[in-house]
Amino acid sequence: MQTQQRPVLAQQQQLKLSPRMLQSIRLLALPLQELTEQINQELEENPALELLTGTEEVSLDVMEASIDTTYDSDDNLREAEYSDDAFGFNTEGNDRNTIIEQTIAIEESLQEHLISQLGLLPLSEEERSIAERIIQNTDENGFHILPPSELCADSDSETLRRILSLLQRLDPPGTCTSDYRESLMVQAEIASNAPPKTLEVLSQHFENLQSRNHGTIKKALGLDDRQLGRIMEFIKTLNPYPGRAFSKARPRYIVPELAMWLEDGEIKVRLNDATIPKLGINRLYSELASRSSRGEAEKFAREKVEHARFFIDSIKKRNATLLKTAFAIAEAQKDFFINGPKALKPLSLKDVAEKINVHEGTVSRVVNGKYVQTDWGTFELRRFFTNAINRENGENTSKEGVKAEIAQIIGELESKGQKISDRIISEILAQRGISVARRTVAKYRSELGK
Repeated sequence: MQTQQRPVLAQQQQLKLSPRMLQSIRLLALPLQELTEQINQELEENPALELLTGTEEVSLDVMEASIDTTYDSDDNLREAEYSDDAFGFNTEGNDRNTIIEQTIAIEESLQEHLISQLGLLPLSEEERSIAERIIQNTDENGFHILPPSELCADSDSETLRRILSLLQRLDPPGTCTSDYRESLMVQAEIASNAPPKTLEVLSQHFENLQSRNHGTIKKALGLDDRQLGRIMEFIKTLNPYPGRAFSKARPRYIVPELAMWLEDGEIKVRLNDATIPKLGINRLYSELASRSSRGEAEKFAREKVEHARFFIDSIKKRNATLLKTAFAIAEAQKDFFINGPKALKPLSLKDVAEKINVHEGTVSRVVNGKYVQTDWGTFELRRFFTNAINRENGENTSKEGVKAEIAQIIGELESKGQKISDRIISEILAQRGISVARRTVAKYRSELGK
């Protein structure tokens, strides 16, 4: 047995990353506010790192200047233009330089709560990485934003199934699922007090349950009124949106990390790094580290300066990767900036990853928790990734595009005082060349709150 375990252990050891690389990866995933908090913490812990006030003489060459970056449809991904101010905007002649500080409340993170429990699970380092990717891919309800099979396309289906099963049983149970139906099924499956045939009702007769077709359910499953009543009462105790429990905890406020807009037919992208503290190297530590002597003081200074340089460089790389990702998204979703959310096209993490030549996991970390200001409102960056739905004419539209169509249809029906139902909406969508099942319409209406 020991001989068989050695290759596995060796493989796990190879997957271990250095503390610095882990820090770099973590910085990549941090939203703007949390990045600022991390910088402040680093300033407290590393005396070689200092905050620049604008009059400091000592700074690093790696402190790339302000990024006034534009996407040009003719030049594809154009090089960033840099100003002379460290991490500040070139403010001459551009009223778009100040990104509007919209107060978006980000609640206590469901993702943080789930990740904190991963240490209790029997996962290898590679499996833990997959688990974290899945967790970061959940929305405020606790549901997948992208299908796990697409998010983790490089993982085998059996490993993915096992990890999902473990994640769905964390607190709160029923997260990391596709929708509220699957969430209820998971909760019912692990509950010790679930009445017999509860799972059958949820898996086989969910639409009948929603439509109150109790007779159909009883006949199909051989239930009497009392048995079905117990099942329905039990289902009422479950939470169809387990992630929402975290939406009422301590809120924190952020500003959009990016701005994207259309100007003279060109998509422009701006990184809002104006609120990121400007960092440099302490003069005393820099001079001490450059000495040729090998004393303890010089050794300490060199270690601290080296760490400070790596930290600053990691922030620079984070911002550059975020910009590259935003460029690729803007290029793929240009119609959105003209016609709004209904014009979103199918886009996957893999599409963007291949465009900018990075791993899908990198793109997933970059877009997580990052917000972008547009003329159509402020959106989380990962909203621009959406699945394909086939049209009758052979073209594809996106999930968000279908949801926008549904919202428009509901508005039209309401204005005319006409009846609104999933069936009617599905039929109107079909007339527009979009084939969507009634069950899917119901799901999208629930997500829209309509």
